[in-house]
Amino acid sequence: MKLYFSPTSPYVRKVTVLIHEAGIDGVEHVLATGTPIDPGTLPVDRNPLGKVPALDRPDGPTLYDSRVICRYLDTRSGGGFYPSAPRLWDTLTLEATADGILDAALLMVYEERIRPEDKRHAPWVEAQWAKVDRSLDAVEARWIPHLAGPVDAAHIAMGCALGYLDFRLDARNWRRDRLHLAAWEAVFSQRPSMLATRPTV
Repeated sequence: MKLYFSPTSPYVRKVTVLIHEAGIDGVEHVLATGTPIDPGTLPVDRNPLGKVPALDRPDGPTLYDSRVICRYLDTRSGGGFYPSAPRLWDTLTLEATADGILDAALLMVYEERIRPEDKRHAPWVEAQWAKVDRSLDAVEARWIPHLAGPVDAAHIAMGCALGYLDFRLDARNWRRDRLHLAAWEAVFSQRPSMLATRPTV
């Protein structure tokens, strides 16, 4: 299998954390970089959306979207990171919440890094942060019992989302007034899989 990746993509990190956690061997990593306005070396021939991660697999066409790839690798390895229903629905919902946090955070980062300064729209940026803020409040209020349970795909997704907020939006201080979530992240971020995949550039 070949995984097309960018070293700072939080969606790629989700996949690589699951690979570590499930003990999956034989995945070749292929560097692919670009932006929404310049695809660069992104695998547009394999993922028409021009995004990473994308996974070449031996049993079918290339897979893309981190949730699809994680589900495929979990099924293939028998890792059990997507539990049986009814817990499955909570896992999928919390994973989607984490990915939504990432979607909004990435739009904020793109606004600053890609859009010309005279075209940036501060209210739009703040609207994206409001999505993150509401989602984190919901996790603090509703999802801590799930995060206290056995590690599944939701834990991986949330750990990577919070790691990305620290990496790119640290000044926003997501931990403020979220003592339970901050305590959970402090422990989860020290797992070997998280330490091995921490972005450094």
